[in-house]
Amino acid sequence: MLTVRKTTLDGVLLIEPTTNFEDFRGSYVEIYNRELFHAAGLTHDFIQDDVSTSTRHVLRGIHGDAKTWKLVSCLHGKFYLAVVNWDPASPQYRRWEGFTLSDTNRLSVLIPPRFGNGHVVLSDSAIFHYKQTSLYDRASQFTLRYDDPAVGIWWPVKDPILSRRDDQAPHV
Repeated sequence: MLTVRKTTLDGVLLIEPTTNFEDFRGSYVEIYNRELFHAAGLTHDFIQDDVSTSTRHVLRGIHGDAKTWKLVSCLHGKFYLAVVNWDPASPQYRRWEGFTLSDTNRLSVLIPPRFGNGHVVLSDSAIFHYKQTSLYDRASQFTLRYDDPAVGIWWPVKDPILSRRDDQAPHV
């Protein structure tokens, strides 16, 4: 049975895999199983998988859009994931929560539309994996400044490595 836990952000869920096996040969984890997800009431139709690799202290995000559900997991290494409610109609608008995902805890986070997410790598390198319910569309995305004081996200790294897009993101 899939273990699904609510978080402090409405609609954001923390998911423990049903299969997480390790022995002398290595490990095996089942991140997604449509039948088990549907049985748990998670009936999102994931249509695209994406992977990014980064090195220590690289921070990607905060990005989101109004249409996409994302299921985020860490395939290798360890990263800190910040999720921000960016729905002005929500009473939780601008609230955020942080999660540490790794190749040892094997947790996944389900992120609804109108939420932004960003992550910073805590290990030498990390592989970030996410399933999406819509095709990637950069033009429909919003980008939030990772260190905007109006949002107040705590990050475990003081001077992250940023892309031009993230470094030049405006303050709200």
